[in-house]
Amino acid sequence: MKGGSEYENAEKGYKQARLGVAETPPDKLRYKLTVMYGQINGATRALEDVRARQKDVREAAQKKIEQLRQEYLEMKALIDASEASSTRKIKEEEKRVSSKFDNIYQILLKKKAEMQTVKEEIEAALTKGGEFEFLEKAAQLQAVSTKPVYVPKVELNHELIKGVSQSTADLKTELKRCLRKPEEPLTSEEEKKPKKVPAAAVSPNKLPIFGSSEQLGDLKQAGFEAAAKPTPVQPNSVSLKAKVLENFLAKSRPELLAYAVKVILDYNTAYSKVALSENYTVASVAETHQSYRPHPQRFTYCSQVLGLHCYKKGIHYWEVELQKNNFCGMGICYGSMARQGPESRLGRNCASWCVEWFNNKISAWHNNVEKILPTTKATRVGVLLNCDHGFVIFFAVALDRIHVMYKYKEDFTEALYPAFWVFSTGATLSICSA
Repeated sequence: MKGGSEYENAEKGYKQARLGVAETPPDKLRYKLTVMYGQINGATRALEDVRARQKDVREAAQKKIEQLRQEYLEMKALIDASEASSTRKIKEEEKRVSSKFDNIYQILLKKKAEMQTVKEEIEAALTKGGEFEFLEKAAQLQAVSTKPVYVPKVELNHELIKGVSQSTADLKTELKRCLRKPEEPLTSEEEKKPKKVPAAAVSPNKLPIFGSSEQLGDLKQAGFEAAAKPTPVQPNSVSLKAKVLENFLAKSRPELLAYAVKVILDYNTAYSKVALSENYTVASVAETHQSYRPHPQRFTYCSQVLGLHCYKKGIHYWEVELQKNNFCGMGICYGSMARQGPESRLGRNCASWCVEWFNNKISAWHNNVEKILPTTKATRVGVLLNCDHGFVIFFAVALDRIHVMYKYKEDFTEALYPAFWVFSTGATLSICSA
């Protein structure tokens, strides 16, 4: 029996060895099963984490794409405004020269008619009448001037055309330089050229272009000061300021338009229900909140928006058309004006000046002090800001006739932004192209 038992045990061990299975206690298998459950749960959590992180990456990328889209829209609006300004200058020059040609044409037409009349009279004198009548007519015709036709030299202002073209070329060169890939080396000629901002990028009528949204954001944060037309004198006394103010109060609309600037609305300041359109030149009240991203300069309480560029020196003029002139307003403010709470409303603080339509009432507001103004049927308002001599004037504009609505005299201490308030549905403010 002993021998048989050993034989059976050996056979059993042989079979287990062939199957590759070692005898394992049940407790060890249960422990192994627990470990496997834990690993499977860990793998499940890892899979969920991968999908969640993938979703976060997708959402972050989409958010950044939307931000870039808005920034590029702003830059496109700047380019469009620059193109419109340059085109307007060329058209104005063409109109000036064409008008002179029209005058010359009318003078020549009159001169030709006079010469035709003299010719006919001479022909009549040679064929009709007696000797006495002929001599009398000849004496009269002898005194008539027969000078040859003179056409004065009239041509385009080539210096102006050249300046506009050069500014555009400089702008394009600067844009190419900003957009060039970092790894792309400059040519030897380009390295020698000084890297300067073109004149077009600092003129109030030629808006700046920058190569990235970061540059644009830095510019806004720094408070970009738009260059202004030079004034003949600098303010040095109260009497001089008063004289300059009196002079501007008496100016005609064409004279004010000489100081016109292109105002573009700043997307990053617009209240969530202020809709911007027409290349950021029209502000209206939307039915629903717009998908604006958070920004420290955005108004969160009042339905307002600021201009993109600020002015710290010089003289600047812009006009605004009111489509529905109730519950809206316009003016100027410091960049430091509050963006939250009731004190952020135009005219309700010491950092803003405005005129406002509230139903049928028109008021001027500054530092929370109201001044009731006479009513006007004009639907266009002109704003004249003189930073150098410290005043802002609001004009009611009807065709080429204007009258003063209100004026503020102030020693401005910060850069100033055009500012706008639209409250009721249907109220629309449109920046006019001068």
